[in-house]
Amino acid sequence: MSAPAVSRQFARAALRMTARSTFVTSSRQAFRQNGRRFYSSEPPKSSSSSTLLYLAGAAVAGGAGYYFYTQGSSATPKVFKPTKEDYQKVYNEIAGRLEEDDDYDDGSYGPVLVRLAWHASGTYDKETGTGGSNGATMRFSPEGNHGANAGLKHARDFLEPVKAKFPWISYSDLWIIGGVCAIQEMQGPTIPFRPGREDRDAAACTPDGRLPDAAQGSGHLRDIFYRMGFNDQEIVALAGAHALGRCHTDRSGFEGPWTFSPTVLTNDYYRLLLEEKWQFRKWDGPKQYQDKSKSLMMLPADYALIQDKAMKPWVEKYAKDNDLFFKDFAAVVTRLFELGVPFKPETPTITFTPTNA
Repeated sequence: MSAPAVSRQFARAALRMTARSTFVTSSRQAFRQNGRRFYSSEPPKSSSSSTLLYLAGAAVAGGAGYYFYTQGSSATPKVFKPTKEDYQKVYNEIAGRLEEDDDYDDGSYGPVLVRLAWHASGTYDKETGTGGSNGATMRFSPEGNHGANAGLKHARDFLEPVKAKFPWISYSDLWIIGGVCAIQEMQGPTIPFRPGREDRDAAACTPDGRLPDAAQGSGHLRDIFYRMGFNDQEIVALAGAHALGRCHTDRSGFEGPWTFSPTVLTNDYYRLLLEEKWQFRKWDGPKQYQDKSKSLMMLPADYALIQDKAMKPWVEKYAKDNDLFFKDFAAVVTRLFELGVPFKPETPTITFTPTNA
């Protein structure tokens, strides 16, 4: 590894360790990042002497997951039941690769993995019981091509080598572990995980329009999130994920980061939403807000949170108390990631150990 690359890795590590304690007193300019973009995600070819046979209706059983396979030339099927340690290995593999491409966005695939897990789960409809994280149907058209999912192929491709290394895991569980891993590795709260999601085919794809439209206001947000079973407080808590990552003109059409530390999860999203003086950006793109320094942006759906009388008090609470935000965010994102999953009663809850602990 070149000396400049090593220096950049040390710089990002230092940022993650100190962002929460130093952001208020340090120069904001120190946290501004350029977000260079380069995409290269073709999964490597792999071979194995073990062939997994995924059996419809029996690939996952007992909540924790039983997987059938044949070893070598033996035609006798064997059963592999993954343990908590096996799932931790999957987590560690993802964590070890989050910053493997120094030129991707702000140097981490973490934010786009959170978005993948979020969008895979946020299609849930409580009235029909369709959608949710059980299925990983974004692998197929038309769902994978829905406008709200633009750019998520980068996250799905990023996880393909992990799937190849651990072929026993379903895409549905893998995508959620990716989101959990990203949150925890980016200094966020602990997110418990329960395995047992099963992959489905294209027939289970959900219709377009189930995910939030960033150009809309609080009425639209309620329509979308109430359909999933969330309330106003939970809508605001979930919005805190916008502390991570940035928008891209070649994906959503919007552009820029929400915070000065887009690879560290803090309550800065709420604080900046309240403290900065947001103005409409003058450009040829869609309507969005920017701060006076023209370094940060907010979307219409973000700004709507402080225009809504019922939602603004929660923005204010989270802006003042990072611990409260972490507590409420962990609770609601855990619910989000489990929408639509028919867990067995004996399904274990796994708490992953962060690699940066």
